[in-house]
Amino acid sequence: MPENSSLVFGKTIWFCRSRHLAVSPLSFQISSSRRPAGARSWMRLRVFSVLFLFVLASSAFAQDPATVGQWSSVMTWPYEAIHAHLLSTGKVMFWDRGDHSQLWDPASNTVTAATPSGANIFCSGHAFLTNGQIFVTGGHITNFVGLRSAYLYRPADDVWTQLPDMNDARWYPTSTTLPNGDMLVISGWINTTIGVNVEAQVWQTATASWRNLSTADLALPFYPFMFDAPNGKVFCAGPSKTTRYLDVAGTGSWTSVADSSYGTRNWGSAVMYDDGKILLMGGNPCDFYAKCGTLPTATAEIIDLNSSSPAWQYTGSMVTGGRKLHNATLLADGKVLITGGSRGSEDPNTQPTNPAYESELWDPATGTWTQMASITTIRSYHSTALLLPDARVLSAGGDFGRTSAEIYSPPYLFNGSRPTITSAPTNVTYGQSFFVATPDAASIANVTLIALSSVTHGFNMGQRINRPAFSQASGGLNITAPSNANTTPPGYYMLFILNGNGVPSVAKIMRISGTATSTSTSTPTPTPTPTATPAAPTNLSAAAASASAVNLSWTDNSGNEAGFRIDRSANGATFAKVVTVGANITAYSDSGLATSMTYSYRVSAFNSGGNSANSNTATVALVVPFAPTNLTAGVEKHGHVTLKWKDNADNESAFQVERSTNGTVFAVIATTAASTTMYTDMTA
Repeated sequence: MPENSSLVFGKTIWFCRSRHLAVSPLSFQISSSRRPAGARSWMRLRVFSVLFLFVLASSAFAQDPATVGQWSSVMTWPYEAIHAHLLSTGKVMFWDRGDHSQLWDPASNTVTAATPSGANIFCSGHAFLTNGQIFVTGGHITNFVGLRSAYLYRPADDVWTQLPDMNDARWYPTSTTLPNGDMLVISGWINTTIGVNVEAQVWQTATASWRNLSTADLALPFYPFMFDAPNGKVFCAGPSKTTRYLDVAGTGSWTSVADSSYGTRNWGSAVMYDDGKILLMGGNPCDFYAKCGTLPTATAEIIDLNSSSPAWQYTGSMVTGGRKLHNATLLADGKVLITGGSRGSEDPNTQPTNPAYESELWDPATGTWTQMASITTIRSYHSTALLLPDARVLSAGGDFGRTSAEIYSPPYLFNGSRPTITSAPTNVTYGQSFFVATPDAASIANVTLIALSSVTHGFNMGQRINRPAFSQASGGLNITAPSNANTTPPGYYMLFILNGNGVPSVAKIMRISGTATSTSTSTPTPTPTPTATPAAPTNLSAAAASASAVNLSWTDNSGNEAGFRIDRSANGATFAKVVTVGANITAYSDSGLATSMTYSYRVSAFNSGGNSANSNTATVALVVPFAPTNLTAGVEKHGHVTLKWKDNADNESAFQVERSTNGTVFAVIATTAASTTMYTDMTA
């Protein structure tokens, strides 16, 4: 029944507030003059009983936190949390559409302003370096137009540092912490003319410099789902149908792995729920900002990258229906919580008519979905969610939840007393055995390490889980730190201990670093048929379109290219990439050039198998043509005027004829072809 709907019986009106009950709207009108009082009273009593049972049943469901968890009341924040990060200090940093970084302290439930970054870091990508600093790439000039900037934020003293610019702008990129502590940055739009930035980069922490993956150009969607894989490569799990490995060594290369079962999942989400195991859920195949008739899917699927032949397979469907624009959060026990989103076909910027209030929980042990408690606020486009050290989940932001936040307490917090950690080291090295003091050692059944979250636009670039080996000891636990950086990249993690009832402790935040195995011989890489390198384009020609633009055309000799890369040299200087264009395109207009310059061009094709050889080189000089002279005008019969002039140039593309009726204001009346020296004005 819709909120504030009513049932009308004679002069008695029954109001019902129950936003999430799946009850059809009802409206009845029974005149008191046509029925005896007893009958009317019976009807009133019956309806009262029905409503009472509905509300009672709803309340019983919502008030069983040991089964469905519990949401807090809604908190008001000063800004919308579109980007959110759990810092190593235990605080949460978030920002909105501008340069308004904020710090929320869960302990005191207070929000304070952080130091501004100095740029509009809305629509940026981000992840944590091994030292706990947030690495932020790209940002926002306007929709689909990004920034070249990169920044570091140091939580210890609230300081931002600007890094050298990237190879080009990025709007909606993904950042991924690599096993050696470097940072991969991939995708993101440059602007509306060029489109997506196809060249990934690696920030090398040792030299504080960028390395371009110039042989791995690939146009990926917004915020691709990137994960460190057990074999040392980086796995792209979507949202595109084809999933693949990126080898970041040298100048980079791609290897196709498998197509997802459902296909493209734009505005879906993905989580690595165990070493090398990924869950993909929701979304739909519609363009990112389009309204279309395809509703979001409820399906979910998993892949195991530890397999010799990884393949996607379905793992049931979300029980409350399809959704997009949601968040997927790893819980302390390794289950995955899905919150917020939309079930409709609206574009993201439109308030959903069918928002997803119900939360869901996926259990990797059984592959099943279970409905959890419902939020009270629309959390769809631009919402965030992350796991807190106390094992609760923060859900915040969203364009229709605005400057608010709420906290979810999962069912495990209502299943008995919590174990406690009295002491734990703050730093451990790979493979190290370390001691965690707890009075509850005998009851501990599981230990988890969960990386700190860095989340935006429905994808968490930071979270991942490891389940270290442990044993009970006098006064605590002996725990062995993970030894493989591919499955547990260096950085800060929350250490949870969980008892036999699945109840987690409050986490201790610790740093994992030091020497580690960064490659794996036990995790084979699939060896599908390699993609053939595309054939080189030929017959490249360049022609001046104006004093500041050049038109290029070439022959496409390949049927398997992903796109073309166009390089340019000015006055004999080194060639540099201008732009990449899509497959099957054979022309491009290069504009905004300086006059009186000579430009040379070359074009190459690329795909996941590599780059082709370069085409022939085409050269063109942008020289302003000499002006025509000796213009004469003669009146012909019927009053027509014939113009004649001398052509003094050999590089013009056309002549423009202008006319004035008062000798002052001229207007264009015709454009003639190059080398023309006569024109007759038939309208004079």
